Amino acid sequence: MAFLEVKNLQKYFDNFQVLKDINFSLDKGETIAIIGSSGSGKTTLLRCLNFLERPDKGSIIVDNKIIFDAMDPSTQKESEVRKKRLHFGLVFQNFNLFPQYTVLKNVTLAAELLAKEKANYKQDKKAILKEIEDRGKRLLDQVGLSDKLDHYPHMISGGQQQRVAIARALALEPDILCFDEPTSALDLELTGEVLKVIRSLAEGNTTMIIVTHEMDFAREVSDRVIFMDDGMVVEQGDPNEVFTSPKEERTKQFLYRYKQ
Repeated sequence: MAFLEVKNLQKYFDNFQVLKDINFSLDKGETIAIIGSSGSGKTTLLRCLNFLERPDKGSIIVDNKIIFDAMDPSTQKESEVRKKRLHFGLVFQNFNLFPQYTVLKNVTLAAELLAKEKANYKQDKKAILKEIEDRGKRLLDQVGLSDKLDHYPHMISGGQQQRVAIARALALEPDILCFDEPTSALDLELTGEVLKVIRSLAEGNTTMIIVTHEMDFAREVSDRVIFMDDGMVVEQGDPNEVFTSPKEERTKQFLYRYKQ
């Protein structure tokens, strides 16, 4: 049984259909790269998975539990949205760090806010916050920023800020880590350091969905590639097969344009 199942997902903005019956699955520890031209629906798909947008039709199942079903109002309660988002960590194109907080605080803030809802928070506050801080330090060490804990976002490079954003997403221990064009705001020199971190996560069997325009990286790091066009999954399969011998004409045309 797949760890994530997305079934017949549809999304409209007014009368314009952005997602058209999206179907795919993801196994635990698998990395999927989603490729396609701008406007193909890739970002909207990630936003639906993270419940920043509500799908109009279809269902999302994580670890055999239905967390969204457009036909079941009980899965759509606003009070449950924040809890559902914990399944999907999302790293945005732009870093979205809080400028008034240090690097470490940016990583630990969400976990600290969630901890306040625990029944034992007041009683064990000191130990809970210490555990969160220690985990934040470990994650920053994992992304190569252990020497930047007390820096503020304006004091570090764009590549370092994106690595902070990755550590922040990991801090909540999501089931699935999603990336939305994580290098699009970076120049070539800084792109490599971010891709290196994502590559290490893939090698560590982190379950991931990566929307990317870095075709060579997608081919190298993913277990499966999905090509989207006009709001649809046009083709999906083994990276080498999709990139070397695509079956669908639209996939061929997209990859041909990329190579030019």
